[in-house]
Amino acid sequence: MREITASGQTVDEAVQSALEQLDTTRDHVKVEVIDEGKKGLLGVFGSKRAYVKVTMEKNQIEEAEKFLRDVIGKMNVDANVTTTFSENHITFDLSGGKIAILIGKRGQTLNAIQYLVHLVLNKDGDHYYTVSVDAEGYRGRRKETLESLAHKMADKALRFNKTVELEAMPAFERKIIHSALQTNEHVITSSEGAEPYRYIVIKP
Repeated sequence: MREITASGQTVDEAVQSALEQLDTTRDHVKVEVIDEGKKGLLGVFGSKRAYVKVTMEKNQIEEAEKFLRDVIGKMNVDANVTTTFSENHITFDLSGGKIAILIGKRGQTLNAIQYLVHLVLNKDGDHYYTVSVDAEGYRGRRKETLESLAHKMADKALRFNKTVELEAMPAFERKIIHSALQTNEHVITSSEGAEPYRYIVIKP
């Protein structure tokens, strides 16, 4: 976190001096007035300069994106990162070669990366964000697969009149299963077990 003390004839002038030295804008810093200064006689005699301490505020999104790029680089994958945000949700889209390495078996590697990015994003910041890390539309395809699985397992539970247990999956994937079967009046769904081995149970 960068911090600088600057002076000027007025507080505004001191702040402007600090912004120029930090190469940033007013909305990215926190300003603490150390001394408001004194104008003096005729604006010259007995005047006292104003002093301010200006601190660069942490940009959570930029730090999370940098962390994500570092992780990808250490995995020896050359991928592009596109960041978009809507209200309090941030989406990082990955594209490029060797993208399958970043996805992993059933998205396990991508889920792990997403979890770490979420931790970094919300570590010390003033704002709380939810986050998605996607790779060339994998999340959309996975959603379709899970919805199809949900209906297939619900049919199985009804056909054999027995409880069906699905494999362990992260909370956001379990939510897809629950949502897919929400309107099915013939089955009920619940999550059982402890994280990270929590799984869905479908009962007639």
